[in-house]
Amino acid sequence: MKQFLFTGIILLLALTAMSQTVITGKVTRENGEPLPGANIYLQGTYDGTSSNHKGEFKLKTAKTGPGIIQIGFISYEPYTKPVELKSDTIRLNVKLKEAFNQLSAVTITAGTFEASDKKQAVTITPLDMMTTAGAAGDVYGALQSLPGTTINGESGRLFVKGGDSQESQTYIDGSLVSVPYSSSAPNIATRGRFNPFMFKGTIFSTGGYSAEYGQALSSVLLLNTNDMPAEDQLDLSFLSVGVEFAGTKKWNNGAITGTLTYNNLGPYMSLAPQNYDWPHTPESTTGALSVRQKTGETGLFKFYSSFNKDGFTVRQDDLDRSGIPVDYKLSNDNQFMNASWNSKLGEKWAMNAAGSFTNNQDDIHFGQTSVVRRIQGLYLKNVFIYPFSDKFTLKFGGEFFSKAYSQNVQMTSEIHDNSFTNHTFSGFTEAQVYASSKFVTRIGGRVEYSEYLDRFTFSPRLSTAYKVTGKSQFSVAYGWFYQNPVDDYLLYTNQIKPERADHYTFSFQSSANSRTIRAELYFKDYKDLVKLNGEEFYLPTNYNNDGSGYAKGLDLFWRDKKTIKNGDYWISYSYLDTKRDYRNFPEEAVPTFASKHNLSVVYKHWIGSIRSYPGANFRYSSPRVYNDPNSPVFNSRKMLPYKSLDLSWSFLYRQNIILYGAVTNVLDFKNEFGQRYSDNPDSNGNYRGKAIQPSSNQFYVLACFITLTRKGNANQLEKIE
Repeated sequence: MKQFLFTGIILLLALTAMSQTVITGKVTRENGEPLPGANIYLQGTYDGTSSNHKGEFKLKTAKTGPGIIQIGFISYEPYTKPVELKSDTIRLNVKLKEAFNQLSAVTITAGTFEASDKKQAVTITPLDMMTTAGAAGDVYGALQSLPGTTINGESGRLFVKGGDSQESQTYIDGSLVSVPYSSSAPNIATRGRFNPFMFKGTIFSTGGYSAEYGQALSSVLLLNTNDMPAEDQLDLSFLSVGVEFAGTKKWNNGAITGTLTYNNLGPYMSLAPQNYDWPHTPESTTGALSVRQKTGETGLFKFYSSFNKDGFTVRQDDLDRSGIPVDYKLSNDNQFMNASWNSKLGEKWAMNAAGSFTNNQDDIHFGQTSVVRRIQGLYLKNVFIYPFSDKFTLKFGGEFFSKAYSQNVQMTSEIHDNSFTNHTFSGFTEAQVYASSKFVTRIGGRVEYSEYLDRFTFSPRLSTAYKVTGKSQFSVAYGWFYQNPVDDYLLYTNQIKPERADHYTFSFQSSANSRTIRAELYFKDYKDLVKLNGEEFYLPTNYNNDGSGYAKGLDLFWRDKKTIKNGDYWISYSYLDTKRDYRNFPEEAVPTFASKHNLSVVYKHWIGSIRSYPGANFRYSSPRVYNDPNSPVFNSRKMLPYKSLDLSWSFLYRQNIILYGAVTNVLDFKNEFGQRYSDNPDSNGNYRGKAIQPSSNQFYVLACFITLTRKGNANQLEKIE
């Protein structure tokens, strides 16, 4: 009996084995790499297995008839295949396709340093933008620690990838800022007009930017203001150059912030050595009002308004009169208003509306000459966004630029009164298409019409990005960019056309373990640049678009927050090769604002034991060229190289009180920015010259920041860390 039972069991097992279906195979990625840990199972049963380290698997089932094999893996699209189960062996070789997830998908970074959008590979934060040593609380000063920029100490403005400062535009909450810099005298550096602490995020695009932005040949700076505050707050700031009071009142769906700032450099300049005489030291009063209001479940309305009144008198030598001192007196009045509204329209549609108005007037007096210069700018924009799917999003909209510019010059023997008004209309559309989470393309175009110039332009734009690994990607950008000629030329003629620059940008970026490396190659081809032929600038026939030029270079960026405990540093290097034939250049030459080599090394360190945050910034620019009218070769002279080591120190005295100190150029490097010359030669035929120096060799600042709230634990540390 036992023998019979044993034989029966053996026969039953044999029959069962013969009736089994065996499914074997291999699971790989699309590139052929094995995919271990994939789940393989037969739908409707408990039969399943997983792939091994080689991606191979073996599944046995006793089920017969039709069935469905399913293979799945996290972040990959599931694979299904109908099979006929008939007690044999089925072989499957499966390549799983990566599932699309827009949150982790590749993003276009060519030419862009982003500071707030978490989908981007963040390389520099809003905190860094405001607090880098040497920036002295100026947004544009902080940007000069990034690759692609060239330091022009006698200007203070942004010069990007071989472009003039007038080729860059600034936007706040989507609206154009017509006059982003404070007014200044010739060869004396200016600053940004807006308080840097009002911004939550920054996107600095040095080329190849979206079709949404026009009228900029070189770069756009996009600043986004703060959203809703956490609570009521009063901020008191006491600095060695002035004071600031800011108060915020919050309600359920909105908030209002008022700010009043007064700066007077008189006491400071009486203590710190200056390179110029200041009969009236720089003095300014600024007031601002910011309102934020939620509208519905998804909408947010922002309104910002500011006024600024400042002035100074600086004494400089008149080189045409044997160096006799002459006073340059400047008084500036500026009013700016900005509004934006962002909201969803239905389930998918989104709309961004923005507008701004600028009224700026400069009153200038030097010698027997007085100049009144006025700019009124109006800007309106509306953008619609519609995602047809996760992989395809369409954006389109329109803009209206209006600028009225006038200049009245009164001299002892003559008066010049010139003005123009230009309305520019534009429309743009752009599609962002994901072929996969590793490959994205953004293609668009922009049309503009200038009423004053009576010219149409069309600007194609194309950008792509490919993710090589989870942390690394390549980006490519190409496009045409147009900008109306400078205002000083449009005062005298409208018989010229917009200037053009074609951008070619290729970049690589990798971010992992709190370290970021970025390398970017670029080429810019300038066309239709305006040239002035002859000395008679007031004759319309002396202007044409025969100018041209190029700029090419390499930008490198490395940031490391990991290697040194509590330390954070970044290194920026730029190589630039550029020449132009424009304006009154007699031939193609290197422009005076371009430096071949630029280096910035920034380091910050948190010392918890003494609640301090010191920082250092070393900046270097190789010698720039300048023109000496006594030399037969145009732009052949070389300036001194620019060098500066800047230090800062933040100390958390109490939870709501911060003490801050900073100094620029602590090693007292000698910096000069070429020479300025007389307009006319002396009796020997020589043009008298004098070195252009910074306002002072070093700048010191001491400050105390106090924050008052109901809880008492808030502070302004984010302003200075």
